[in-house]
Amino acid sequence: MEIKSSTSLRNQYNEISDYCKKTGEPIYLTKNGDGDLVVMSIEAFQKREEIFKIKERLLEVEFARMHGAKDYTIADLDAKLREILGL
Repeated sequence: MEIKSSTSLRNQYNEISDYCKKTGEPIYLTKNGDGDLVVMSIEAFQKREEIFKIKERLLEVEFARMHGAKDYTIADLDAKLREILGL
C-alpha cells in the first residue's frame, strides 16, 4: 500500500500517475496526517467497477434463489440451449 501526503499529488503528479498505471494499485493521500483521498488509474477503476457490478448481480441471483426462484442444473441449461439452437 502506497501512502503519500496530498502535497505529493501536486509535486509528484507524473510519478504518482506512472505508479498507478504500472502497478494497477491505488495511492492513498493524506491531509494533515489523516486519510483524505485515493488516486488510481482509470483502468484500475473501471476494472473495480465491473467486479462490483458482477458481485452485485451474483448477490441478486443468490437472494432470489434463497427466496424460491427456480434454479437450473447444467443439464437443464444444456437442453434449453439445444432447444433454442434447434440441435
